[in-house]
Amino acid sequence: MLAPSLTQMLSEAQHQPGFCAFYDECGRNPSLGDTLIPPIVPCLNYSPARHLTGEHYKRFKEVCPMLDQGEENTYGCCSLGQLTSLERSLSLSKGVLNRCPSCAENFAHMHCMATCSPNQTVAVKVTKVMNVTYLGQPKDAVVAYSAYINNQFAETAFQSCKNVRLPATGGFAISTMCGRYGATLCTPQRWYDFQGDSSNGLAPLDIDFHLIKGHDTTGLPEGVIPYNGRALKCNEVTPSGSEPCSCQDCKDSCPSLPPPPPPPAPFRLAGMDGFLLISIILSCVLICAFLLYVFVSFRMSSKKKKDQGGGKRKDKTKDIFQRKIHPSEVLLLSAVVVAVLSVGLKSIELTTDPVELWSAPNSQARQEKDFHDKHFGPFFRTNQLILTAPDKKGSIYDSLLFGKQNFSGIVSKDLIIQLLELQQKIQDLNRTASLKDVCYAPLNPSNPSLTDCAVNSLPQYFQNSLENINAKANMTELGVTKEVDWRDHLIYCLNSPLSFKDITALGMSCMADYGAPVFTFLAVGGYEDDDYTNAEALILTFSLNNFPREDPKFKVALQWEKEFLKILKPERNSPLSRSLEDEINRTTAEDIPIFMISYLVIFVYIAVALGEYSSCKRLLVDSKFLVGLGGILVVGCSVLASMGFYSWIGIPSSLVILQVVPFLVLAVGADNIFIFVLEYQRDVRRAGETREQHIGRVLGHVAPSMLLCSLSESVCFFLGALSTMPAVRSFALYAALAVLMDFALQMTAFVALLSLDARRQDKNRCELFCCVSVSAKHSNKPNEGFLLPLMRKYYAPALLNRYTRIFVMVVFILMFCASIFLMLHVKVGLDQELAMPTDSYMLRYFSYLHKYFEVGVPVYFVTKRGYNFTSEEGMNAVCSSVGCDQFSLTQKIQYATNFPDLSHIAIPANSWVDDFIDWLNPGSRCCRLYTLGPNQGEFCPANISSLLCGRKCMNASATSAIRPSVELFNRFLPDFLGNRPDLQCSKGGLGAYDTSPVNELTFLVIAASRFMAYHTTLTNSQEYTAALQKGRELASSITEAMRKVPGTSPDFEVFTYTLTNVFYEQYLTIVPEGLFNISMCLLPTFVVCCLLLGLDLLSGLLNLITIIMIVVDTVGVMTLWSIDYNAVSLINLVTAVGISVEFVSHMTRSFALSTKPTRVERAAEATANMGSAVFAGVAMTNLPGILVLAFAKAQLIQIFFFRLNLVITLLGLAHGLIFLPVLLTYFGTDLYSHSVFPASSVAPLLCVCI
Repeated sequence: MLAPSLTQMLSEAQHQPGFCAFYDECGRNPSLGDTLIPPIVPCLNYSPARHLTGEHYKRFKEVCPMLDQGEENTYGCCSLGQLTSLERSLSLSKGVLNRCPSCAENFAHMHCMATCSPNQTVAVKVTKVMNVTYLGQPKDAVVAYSAYINNQFAETAFQSCKNVRLPATGGFAISTMCGRYGATLCTPQRWYDFQGDSSNGLAPLDIDFHLIKGHDTTGLPEGVIPYNGRALKCNEVTPSGSEPCSCQDCKDSCPSLPPPPPPPAPFRLAGMDGFLLISIILSCVLICAFLLYVFVSFRMSSKKKKDQGGGKRKDKTKDIFQRKIHPSEVLLLSAVVVAVLSVGLKSIELTTDPVELWSAPNSQARQEKDFHDKHFGPFFRTNQLILTAPDKKGSIYDSLLFGKQNFSGIVSKDLIIQLLELQQKIQDLNRTASLKDVCYAPLNPSNPSLTDCAVNSLPQYFQNSLENINAKANMTELGVTKEVDWRDHLIYCLNSPLSFKDITALGMSCMADYGAPVFTFLAVGGYEDDDYTNAEALILTFSLNNFPREDPKFKVALQWEKEFLKILKPERNSPLSRSLEDEINRTTAEDIPIFMISYLVIFVYIAVALGEYSSCKRLLVDSKFLVGLGGILVVGCSVLASMGFYSWIGIPSSLVILQVVPFLVLAVGADNIFIFVLEYQRDVRRAGETREQHIGRVLGHVAPSMLLCSLSESVCFFLGALSTMPAVRSFALYAALAVLMDFALQMTAFVALLSLDARRQDKNRCELFCCVSVSAKHSNKPNEGFLLPLMRKYYAPALLNRYTRIFVMVVFILMFCASIFLMLHVKVGLDQELAMPTDSYMLRYFSYLHKYFEVGVPVYFVTKRGYNFTSEEGMNAVCSSVGCDQFSLTQKIQYATNFPDLSHIAIPANSWVDDFIDWLNPGSRCCRLYTLGPNQGEFCPANISSLLCGRKCMNASATSAIRPSVELFNRFLPDFLGNRPDLQCSKGGLGAYDTSPVNELTFLVIAASRFMAYHTTLTNSQEYTAALQKGRELASSITEAMRKVPGTSPDFEVFTYTLTNVFYEQYLTIVPEGLFNISMCLLPTFVVCCLLLGLDLLSGLLNLITIIMIVVDTVGVMTLWSIDYNAVSLINLVTAVGISVEFVSHMTRSFALSTKPTRVERAAEATANMGSAVFAGVAMTNLPGILVLAFAKAQLIQIFFFRLNLVITLLGLAHGLIFLPVLLTYFGTDLYSHSVFPASSVAPLLCVCI
């Protein structure tokens, strides 16, 4: 209650120039409890303004220079004590506003006017006083007043401050000065209201700011004239000579920049897709050219006599394969060779680290990662939990302070408490590893406790205290009294997470218990605009320090994460830094049985299909189970020998090799086995010919074809090892040697095994029961089986009909041209979701990540050694505050955030240089020196009393563009980096920057530095790749500009580093690299085919064209079937070339050796004889095994092994058995045009072992 005399005094006080409403100090505000700074209030004192002279005037000029009229004419309404308190209060704001001098001056201007103006009563009306006893004397303390300000002044002051940045967070300073409204909803009235609200813990008394528009006098007390001083615009020079604010803090200071060029428009011709039009034109040209060729050929052939062919073509490669060695010796020698090579498996290294698999050690991203990890340590490990409650209904809360607010079902007290209990349960894990042993503790990295660990969650707004969550208090606002609780506090903190005290009667802090703010996007997700309490998800994040894999602490972190996973159920959407690797390893182990079943199906098929089955009585005699098993063992031994050899020489293996190489070698080996065994079964032993001679003669006929395919594939894979991708290179090396070993073992061990089996069969002994013989004799007639007669009698004639051939050519030409069009639209990349099994909890996490997260991954702009940060030019080319270059490092990053859809950067970079400069600014309390005590002359933190620290680190600058000398820079930088930020000095570098600049103290140079920004939310590999590319373009532009700064080394460089760069860099070059690898594979197939067909260039060319068509059509179908192009696809495409050789080269050679008179007849013979073997050996061997893979859990296997291998096999089959025979009838070589394998070939290459 006010005494009657006071009430009368307030009502009778006149508002006239030259008079004060209050003067001097009356101690603490008795109406306030705990506050962040002492709430010193003035004494009611209606009296004339005082003439300020001497020390009083000097102090007044320092604190409120905008009111200075010279010592002779300066009057004021504030004492020295008031000036000291005002300076202390302003220093808190100046710490964040000084980077924009006009803003800092406007802010001080308003408070100086209300506190010290000689015309105080004209714009101020005291509304509440209280009786206090101060220094033993009764006083009337002013605890509330109204200030009347012209709207033009308020709006200009607000506009000068609204864009001032906080470099440490990338946000806006005004977000900490506008209460619950944050930066987005802040207005001049809300800005001033917060400053005048004593409940925020900073204002010493209540100030009701009235913003009056123009000359509107409605409601104004008599004599009151709204203050209308001159507020500075942010792009103006201050009266003291300070430079205009920088572009980052003031949009009006920004240069006029043209918008970045948009992405290139789609290629169009005649108003349609240009590639589609070209594909249509190409198909028309090829079809017309083909039809013209057919017409001309028909007219010319009708004038000629029918070709009288029939001469015998000599295949000089036969003789190479007819040598004799005893089977048991060959099997023993083969076993010894395989065993010797396989011993190397004891030293096998299995690479599971994705970085080692897909990023070459000398790649740019890998070198950048190594540089970053060397100087700053590996990126910390993230352990995250996302909680949703889609079925829980929300509610509407009518808040006393904030009005009606929507609260979603997940933002409820019971769920927040459950989250807190889960968080505490995880924090208390201490079985084999405690959280404090491995956690990231930014503000106490040397000796952290559990409360020092960086845990970001919504309960942190309540300092993880159940008592705070349950806290309630009654509060009166505008005459209305209501209860405030956790909801009011949460609304405030979500909008103002940097606050040390809310504006409710609860008076609680929003800061986390580890001392840092929890930004809204780290606590909740799935909200629209700023409707935070209506969020759809709560987010809990544990950040752990990361260590090199060889560091013992790395295992400790893994063990803690293992215990973390035991607590959480998979459906809780809880990913760890290890989760990707764990889930990939889990699904690999779970899918091993699928691969085993696949190989078993292939073995059963081979064993059954190789049998002759002439009669039921000879079923066990003519079966080929052991031969089939021997063929599988040959494949297995070749793979083991290859892996053993490379393990000997130190080339690591991978899961891709274990999964793909056996499949590839099995396809190649089974084809050769079928060709050899079926040819042996179809051939009749000649009179007087021994069994060994018979096998040798058959082998001499088919081995050159086997050599052609195996050599082509092996050389193809060896050249594929030129790839820069470690996984592709190691796969190619393993596959190349495995194919060679497979051929060598087939020519030795398998032939010996077949010889032994033929001996058993000749003696009519059962296969599995060698002691049992049957009476039925083996027929000496050739066994053509089922497939050969079918293809000879029905398939070949139907395919090679005149009209069918034209139809086939037209269809395949259209298919090829369509695939070219589709190939140009294939998506490049590999989304990490595809690496997860279909039942993985990580899939739901990725879905929630894209749905609920508001920003993406951090991106660091890293500087290398060679730049002088200590010079004024060096600082100006990096910083973004007043006096900095308009195109500095941080300013260019700021420009990029203006176009997030193109740059993929959402939040500007923090800047230790900017905050270091602000920290040194004498206008703040951050950098002071002890003037008393044993530490005299040393750095004094801001929380130490000014009585002990009376000296600033730097003197005030006339221009306010504070720049330390080289000596001061080097002296105070360590103090800045070790200074813990607090309310008195929010610019301390500990936590935010203590690892950002890496100092080489011996040479006093900064060897490395980094500036952290944030990407936009990136949802797929295409966006990650685009972000990497745009980041590198921006870093290159920054590098070029900074190299022009005097003293900069010519090799100085700025690069971007993101944790994901090493995975997505490959997609910047994978298209040209893929073309190179596939070209390197195609080249040997052409060369080897030409050589082994007696320099038959035409056959080699047709062979090459068909394989190219298979590869192109495969990529086209990849587009249709949503199979992205990536490193795994590239491995499969390289494999496709090898398998295509099997489908094509055997047919081409068979056609070249045929002695039939016409091309059509020769094609028919090749289709029937060799086509049936290829169909049975390649297609029917692969297809059953591939179909089994459809049941794998891993999406990676389903897509890139089942789908893609199915496409490759079916397209290879179609081109090899449909298109190629037709193509040969039109363009195949003429009879007698070449001798297969030139006579100059000497030296037996291989020997038949019988």
